[in-house]
Amino acid sequence: MQEPDSEGPEVDTYWQGIDLLALMRNRRSIRKYQNRPVEFEKIGLILEAGKAAPSAGNVQNWKFVVVIDKGVIGKISEACLQQYWMNTAACHIVIVAYPQQAARYYGIRGERLYTIQNCAAVAENILLMAHYLGLGACWVGAFDEDMLKGAVNILPEYRPQMVISVGYPDETPPEPSEYTMENLLYLNKFKGGVSVIKDISEPWGVYSIKVEKAVRAYYDKLKQATGIGQKKSQSIIHQLSERGKKVQEKLQQKKK
Repeated sequence: MQEPDSEGPEVDTYWQGIDLLALMRNRRSIRKYQNRPVEFEKIGLILEAGKAAPSAGNVQNWKFVVVIDKGVIGKISEACLQQYWMNTAACHIVIVAYPQQAARYYGIRGERLYTIQNCAAVAENILLMAHYLGLGACWVGAFDEDMLKGAVNILPEYRPQMVISVGYPDETPPEPSEYTMENLLYLNKFKGGVSVIKDISEPWGVYSIKVEKAVRAYYDKLKQATGIGQKKSQSIIHQLSERGKKVQEKLQQKKK
């Protein structure tokens, strides 16, 4: 890992990356909501985030149906295989695809694959923005398609892809278990370089995740209490970088 420049933008960029990763890791699927409406300004930001998602060939073959009417919300939860917890949400966002728009450029692959991928990217952006705004959300993909289309009057040539329930959370789900990086990542080819990835993820990556919260808290306290918080944080980052260098040296020695 390259040492960040103590006087340049690298340190701020590093912490921005940590903040973004923390946002992603702290997000949870929320299935219990407060009896409280969501401000339209926040709904607007959520939709803008969804609209900013990438799509194959930039076809953007999606539409949004925002539902705040409790009667329609009830119909949607019925269509979603009677998931009645959805009734507690203040808002539902139905992400609807127009498969033929992608099919014009990419044929059957565009219709059946790229369309789904496009809408999945939209959904993830929506989930992250909702979490950033202090809201809870849940991606619901189990539903009776005909019932859902009828609930919100979706035209025959369009297909609903998922429903995102949104509201102020009334629960704090526990942290889910995750696979370690060594179980997921290969180097240069599938099933290749597992031992190298393990060496990196265990002593360096896992260590950095464990100290991340403590380092961040320490940095914030120093920044509030004194004028040397930035320099102290840079010193800590330097120490972490040195630890990363030692891991790299160890890997090089193993290769010889």
